[in-house]
Formats: sequence, C-alpha cells, structure tokens
Amino acid sequence: MERRTIEPRPDWQQTVEEQGLVYPLTRHPDDSLRPYWDESAYYVFSLPEVEALEETVEELHRMCLAAADHIVSAGRFADLGITDPRIANAVAEAWHRRAELPSVYGRFDLHYDGTGPARLLEYNADTPTSLVEAASPQWFWMEDRFPGADQWNSLHERLVAAWKKQAALLPPGAPLHFAYSSADELGEDMMTVAYLKETAEQAGLDTGWISMEEIGWDRLSGRFVDKQLRFIRSCFKLYPWEWLITDRFADHVLDTLDNGGGTGTTLWIEPAWKMLLSNKALLAILWELYPDHPNLLPAYLDGPRELAHTTGHVAKPLLGREGAGVTIHEPGTEAPVRDEPCCYQQLAPLPAFDGNHVVLGAWVVEDESAGLGIRESSGLITDEYARFLPHVIL
Repeated sequence: MERRTIEPRPDWQQTVEEQGLVYPLTRHPDDSLRPYWDESAYYVFSLPEVEALEETVEELHRMCLAAADHIVSAGRFADLGITDPRIANAVAEAWHRRAELPSVYGRFDLHYDGTGPARLLEYNADTPTSLVEAASPQWFWMEDRFPGADQWNSLHERLVAAWKKQAALLPPGAPLHFAYSSADELGEDMMTVAYLKETAEQAGLDTGWISMEEIGWDRLSGRFVDKQLRFIRSCFKLYPWEWLITDRFADHVLDTLDNGGGTGTTLWIEPAWKMLLSNKALLAILWELYPDHPNLLPAYLDGPRELAHTTGHVAKPLLGREGAGVTIHEPGTEAPVRDEPCCYQQLAPLPAFDGNHVVLGAWVVEDESAGLGIRESSGLITDEYARFLPHVIL
C-alpha cells in the first residue's frame, strides 16, 4: 500500500459529475469549497495484498453473521439498545427467515497501513454510502490514467447479479420501490439510491422511485402507498432501521412488515436483521466471541476497562454515522461519563500517509468481497469532511 501524487485531469469535476457523483466538492465550516473527490493522489496496492484483504473481509463477514446468530440465540437485544419486545421479535424473525429476505450490500471500515493485518473499525450493513464513487468514477479514472491496470472493484457486476439472483424473493406483480430521504440536502442519499435503482433495472426488475417523506399510509387498506396510490409491496430504503422503527409511522411498519413467507404487506431492503450488524455493540460481541483475533480490536460495552490505562480508547455511540458522537481518549486521561450507551474500542489511530489519515471501506455484496473505497481525513475521526481517493492495483 502506497500513496502517490498525480496531476488531476483538467476536466475532473465535470467528468465525475457525469459519472454519477453529484457532489464532487464539500463545503467546509469556513465556507470554502474543497474537493471531496480528490484525484490529486491515489493509492497503489499489489495483487497479493488485495487478495489477502479480500479473504479478511469475507472472514469478518462470516464472523459478523455468527455474532448476529449469537445475539438472537442468546436474546442479547438489550446489549444493542433494543428493549422493545416487539422490535426484538421482528429482528429475530427476520434473522430466522433471512434466506427468504433480499439482502444486498454492506461496507466494512478497516484500519490498514500495508504492513500488518487489517482490523475492523465498524460495519455498516444497513445504509452504507460512498458506493457510487467506489463503483463508477473510480473505475473510469483508472481506465483514463492507468489503462490495462486493475482495481479491487467488481461492485457494479456483483450488484446487478445480486438483484437477478434475489428477484425471486420479491413480491410478484409489483415494482420494487427505491426510497431516499429528501432531508439529505447534499444529495448523497438520492445519488446512492439512484445508482442502486439503475443496477436493479439492469437486472431486469420493475422499479419505482420515491422519497421516504412521500410514502403515504392508506387508512382504508392499512397499507403503505406511493404517490400514485399503488401499494408498496417491496422497498429498498436508504433510511436507517432505527429511524424507521421510531418515527411516527413505526407501528404501521411493524404491523405490515413482510419478514419472509408472505407474512405482511411491505418487504423492506435491507431487512430488519441488518440492525444486528450496523450497531456498534457488534464490535464488543465480536471481541467476546473471538478474543485476540488479529483482525479485531478489543472492545467492550461496560466501559473501556484496561484500555483506559494501556492503549487509550475510542467511545462510539451504538448508533451513529459520519463519526458523529465519537470521542478519542488517550491512555491515562479521564473520560467523561456518557449519557448514551457506547462501545469502547481500543484506540488505533488511523494510518497517516503524507499527513492524511486513511480508512479503507471494503464492500460486501451478498456474502462476497466486492470492492474498495478509500477516504482520507485531516483528523483521526473520518467525518463529513473526508475526501475520497481512487486506487489501483499495480
């Protein structure tokens, strides 16, 4: 793994916008616009290095599924902050029926510097973004700059294949709706959903398009409907489950939940069991089940334990995105008491390349490794001001 600088293409902004990346620039607190898509540098990997990372990702995915099974079997929903028996039952049923429920993708965030084993920072298996830039502009950048080279990137082909394979699990005779939140002013959610809708259409599926805020509730039929008053029988939603089960329509969601076997009226993708994998409590349960595993960092739910005095720790809210609420605590420092449940993970400062802190976003489609996206940040927390850089295998 090596970081190299390069002159950006003269028309890079227009190019990546045409390839689906609608926000190539990020507005910073000082009101300046700086590149989010940053092709002034790129990362180089060797083929054996990527093959080893692929094996690591698939092993981590298997371990996460085993941890999910443990949570359900042992009834440890309270460790994830799931205290409503109705929600716990819905998640458990979705897990037991998972073979009947479409499930498409997820993203591992990994600590890796090219010299040691990759280690899991977290797993977003419910609403991961940065998909478009990893699948499309990154690939075309490589073809422009390094024709004949390779890239850890089979995302597009695998997504289309996944929709084809799972089409039989969708309710027949109805479109698969794709929903995003219009509250996202940046456009990232809409962009991601539009791309996933495109891959589903390439797989031959009939699709619909709607924002979460436009989904209606028909009191007479007791069903969710779209703007044309069609029943929503299946819906891919880039909208976290923890919001879906707590907003004002939460009771309707649970009342009409199709958890496989035609038991309800609306089938949601990703399925409810993904709540088990997108919760930071998973990190502590993994460490409990696989202590001293080389691809894991020590993590606990009841406090930092020995980490407070040895390595330092990172306190992560059980639910959160873009680094929100994450705090870093050096060894021996007094950590403030948190009001919200947290996972306390060993502090492993992100590797720095030329002063840039790097996290690898490794994609899984269905159960297989599918690609890589790299984000850089100026600080130790990868937040909304991070930059996306392409990579190549040489």
